[in-house]
Amino acid sequence: MYSNRKTTVTAAALFAAAAALVAGCERGPQAGTGPSDAGCPATQAKAETAVRQAENTDASWTGPTTGPAAVPDRTVVYVAQTMTNPGVAGVAKGVEEAAKITGWKVRVIDGEGTPAGIQAALSQAITLKPSGIVIGGFDPGLTSQQVARAQAAGIPLIGWHAVASPGPSEKPELFTNITTKVEDVAKISADWIIARSKGSAGTVLFTDDSIPFARNKAELIKRELATCSGVRLLAYVNIPIPDASSRTPQEVSSLLSRFQDEWTYSVAINDLYFADAAPALRAAGKPGSGPPFNIGAGDGDPSAFQRINSKQFQAATVPEPLSQQGWQIVDEFNRAFAGRPASGYVAPVHVATAENSGGATSWDPSGYREAYEKIWRG
Repeated sequence: MYSNRKTTVTAAALFAAAAALVAGCERGPQAGTGPSDAGCPATQAKAETAVRQAENTDASWTGPTTGPAAVPDRTVVYVAQTMTNPGVAGVAKGVEEAAKITGWKVRVIDGEGTPAGIQAALSQAITLKPSGIVIGGFDPGLTSQQVARAQAAGIPLIGWHAVASPGPSEKPELFTNITTKVEDVAKISADWIIARSKGSAGTVLFTDDSIPFARNKAELIKRELATCSGVRLLAYVNIPIPDASSRTPQEVSSLLSRFQDEWTYSVAINDLYFADAAPALRAAGKPGSGPPFNIGAGDGDPSAFQRINSKQFQAATVPEPLSQQGWQIVDEFNRAFAGRPASGYVAPVHVATAENSGGATSWDPSGYREAYEKIWRG
């Protein structure tokens, strides 16, 4: 973190600055100034209604049922931000599954989570001269030169969590960007905390500010938490996803030491933080069923569901329908190849818990495979 603020150099100031750098997180602004048990009855009631709706498992397919038949003989390259991100990897698997139906070839290139690695991966993808390229979970602004080269070569780009909003994008130029609405995901994850805690919680927020999409999601979560006076944001923890496995356990130990029983809830922009937090929570004698009660505001990978179903340091997730979104990427490319517009479909927000998952390790709206296969058959 960099700052232009001038300070008086004292031993205390130097110590505080060093502590902040080591900790890698900041004391969060208080979401309410009143006591933790003040609550927020009106806000809590709205949150409970929203969560009940999002926990509904009777979600049927509301996506496209018409479109062009599969265009033959196409090759798609999936450029991944990092395949250690379960969401990115889950979507890649969905693309590969769907491409078997259309008869296309798919290649996955791992950017390994660094700007240089992602730039190199996208450059490699372009040299392969594929029919289309997926921007898998990274900011196209990091690869502006490569994006320009792809556009000059006439290669359509489709993003997954590449920009903040779903649908076509002009700057950067994407045929479409596939994601749930980040505003909905952020709001429902914060609402889950408000509703489950009955308006009284001490919360820690884990994020990766190096990814604009994730940073925006975290800011939206903070904003929604702040609507309840009894919910306090204890800490905002910025850990890059590629560093999560090495940094999160130490960070969690530090947080437990600082806040102890004040820390009752956590929310993270990605479930993987809780996989890495579990050993530290377990070592501190915290029960797997909580507190702290942890919710992931994405991505809903199988390991997150396993933690939720076994009540091991994660209570809920707001899952992306990763497989369905992989199939959607193939369908959107097919529309681009056929000269058709993007479908405009955006998956609805959902909250998965041990009570409503039925032991499943993923969530996708029912009927999408049948719908897409029918479209591609023509």
